Amino acid sequence: MKLKVNKDVILEGLQRVQSVVGARTTLPILYNVYLKAEDDKLWLTATDLDVSVRTHIAADISRAGGSTLPAKRVFSICNALPSTDIEINIDDKDVATIKAGSSRFKIIGISEDEFPPLPKFAGDKTYTLDQGVFRNMLSNVSYAASTDESRYVLNGVLLSFKEDKLTVVATDGRRMALYEQDVEFPAELQGDYVVPSKTVQELLKTLDSEGSLKVMVSENQIAFEFDSMLIISKLIEGTFPNFRQVIPSQCEERVNVEREQLLTAIKRVALVSDKTTSVTLGFSKNHLELVAVAPDVGEATETIAVKYTGKELQISFNPEFLVDSLRSLTNDEIALELTDNLSPAVLKTDAPFLYVLMPMRVR
Repeated sequence: MKLKVNKDVILEGLQRVQSVVGARTTLPILYNVYLKAEDDKLWLTATDLDVSVRTHIAADISRAGGSTLPAKRVFSICNALPSTDIEINIDDKDVATIKAGSSRFKIIGISEDEFPPLPKFAGDKTYTLDQGVFRNMLSNVSYAASTDESRYVLNGVLLSFKEDKLTVVATDGRRMALYEQDVEFPAELQGDYVVPSKTVQELLKTLDSEGSLKVMVSENQIAFEFDSMLIISKLIEGTFPNFRQVIPSQCEERVNVEREQLLTAIKRVALVSDKTTSVTLGFSKNHLELVAVAPDVGEATETIAVKYTGKELQISFNPEFLVDSLRSLTNDEIALELTDNLSPAVLKTDAPFLYVLMPMRVR
């Protein structure tokens, strides 16, 4: 295999795939990126066996072929080379010579035959989405996914294709974020799929703001194909909980608040808090007071003017949970629906989004 490629182009390609390369693995091949040169394209593939990412870049191919090289090391070498074209020549013993200017490196690779093959998709279940819309949906819910491995089915985002809608949901049992969008697909393609958080993060890094996205599903795998990218992931097995049950059917009070103003106020008062400290929101007539008290640190208070004529109410939340949602949204204004200090609160916007948040009990 022999080729010439622009430095910036190969760096961009390696960046797209190398984040899935295993940090700790007993299989040396999983540290490597698979390079396949053919038809003026260099295909780059990396996998940790759970998530696989493939992309292609333009290259001047003088001899087609394939091999695998240590992903992080190749990236470091290419990044350090002068800004010019890079020549890569890999012999039949999988030894690569990388040259640019007066710099020359020899790197020992592993045969392409040892690289795990990508799963095949028969195309039985295929959905077409808009990249920007799907990316926005994921960014508005993914933060609510659980990191508790004992509740593995919650360690990802649910994609529910039902009744001409795509509903994406994430929850860790203390909060739940949900976003819905109308999507056209045949009734027989209805289904629920839980995508691991690692895969969701790869999608958030690589999806564009526009363009089409093809989603393909097999029995236990899901693939996302867009632009020059292909991301394949195992699905999380198990039954996702009935998320509709945790949405309060009604609320007693509703207040509209400027999102950015509330976000910055929570961040400020939370400066005195630790992981066990809550921020209390106190509502009275046209007035919202935020209070954080940490016994060994001190306390912070801030007030915001709001349009509110309901009953006086105090409710406490984990400040990080509030910040996660407010930071991901782009709306100028959000609405908080409340009942009392022990009932779930619901954060809504003018988009088909809601965030159910359990209050913290304060002694």
